[in-house]
Amino acid sequence: MGRSLIGTLLFYLICNLSPSLLAGDNTVSPSAIKTAIQRSIPLIEKASAGSARERKCFTCHNQAMAVFVLAEAKKRDFTIDEANFQLQVDHTAAHLKRGLKNYISGKGQGGGPDTASYALWALELADYKPNTITSAVTGYLLERNKDKVHWIRNSTRPPSMSSDTNTNYFVIRALKTYGTEDQFTLIETRIKRAQEWLLNLKPDSTEERAFQLRSFLYLDVEESIVKTAIRELIQLQNEDGGWSQLPSMKSDAYATGTVLVALLRSGQFPADHSVIVRGITYLIDSQLPDGSWHVVSRAKPFQTYFETGYPHEKDQFISVTAGSWATVALLLMLPETKSLR
Repeated sequence: MGRSLIGTLLFYLICNLSPSLLAGDNTVSPSAIKTAIQRSIPLIEKASAGSARERKCFTCHNQAMAVFVLAEAKKRDFTIDEANFQLQVDHTAAHLKRGLKNYISGKGQGGGPDTASYALWALELADYKPNTITSAVTGYLLERNKDKVHWIRNSTRPPSMSSDTNTNYFVIRALKTYGTEDQFTLIETRIKRAQEWLLNLKPDSTEERAFQLRSFLYLDVEESIVKTAIRELIQLQNEDGGWSQLPSMKSDAYATGTVLVALLRSGQFPADHSVIVRGITYLIDSQLPDGSWHVVSRAKPFQTYFETGYPHEKDQFISVTAGSWATVALLLMLPETKSLR
C-alpha cells in the first residue's frame, strides 16, 4: 500500500474519531470537557434567571439545579454570573420564607417534601446558614408521612419524580444538613426506617438505582451493598456509553448525567476508568451545537407553560435538568481549586 494511501486513511480515521477521545484511549481531553462546560453554563444561567423573572415560586429544575451547577463551577474557577447565582439562592430562601407559617403548621408548600427538600439542597450548596426557616422546613419534613415507612413523592413526573427514591435521598440529605439538635432523635428514627426501605427496594429504573446508590452513600450501610448497587448500575451502561431512563428507551443526558454523578461521588472510580470515560464521551458527543442537551418530556403538564430561555420549548424543563446533571458530571472530572467557604 502506498504511503499516500496510508496517509489518506490515517487522516480519515483521525477526522472521524470523537474529539473527546483524541487525548488517548483511557482519558477524556480536559479541553473537550472544559469547552462543553463553558458552552452549557450560559444556557443554565439564562434559564434560571428567566424562571426567577417569570415565577415567584421556587422550581427544582431551574433554581436547585442551577445552584448545583454553578456551585461546582465556582469550585473550579469557571466564570459564572455571581449576581445571578445569588439571585437563585435569594429566590429559593424567599420562597421558603413565604411558606413559613405553613411549614410551622405542618402543611408545607406546593410540591410537598420534594419542593422542601430540593430547596434546602439548593441552600446547602450555597453554604446557607441554618435559621428559623430551615428548622421549620425540617420540622415539616419530619411530620410528613410520619405514619409511613418512607417519604412519599408529591406527584409523578418522570423521570425526576418517578420514584420515591429520589424524594427520600433529598429529604434525608436535608435532615442531615439542617436538622436541629431538638429534632435529632426523631431524625434518627425516621432515617433508620427509610434506610430499611431503601435496602429492601428492588429498583425498576435507572432513576431508582442512581438515587438508591446516592442514598446509601449518605447512610450507614455495608460496603458490599454499595458495591452491589454500583455493579448493577454499571451493567445498565449502553453500547454508546450512555444510560437510558428505562430499558426500553435510548440513552439520554438525564439518565447518563445522574448515573455518572452517583458513580463519581461514590469515590470508587478514577476519572480514567473506562466506564466513566465512555459515559463522559457520550455526554460530550451528544451535546448540541447550541450547548444544550435535548431530552423529550415524559411528564404530563399541569402548570401553565412559560419560557425560561433554555432551548427545546415544551421539553425545556427536563432538558435543562438533564443539561445540569450532565454539566455537573463533566465538572466532577476536573479537580477543585477552591472552596465556597
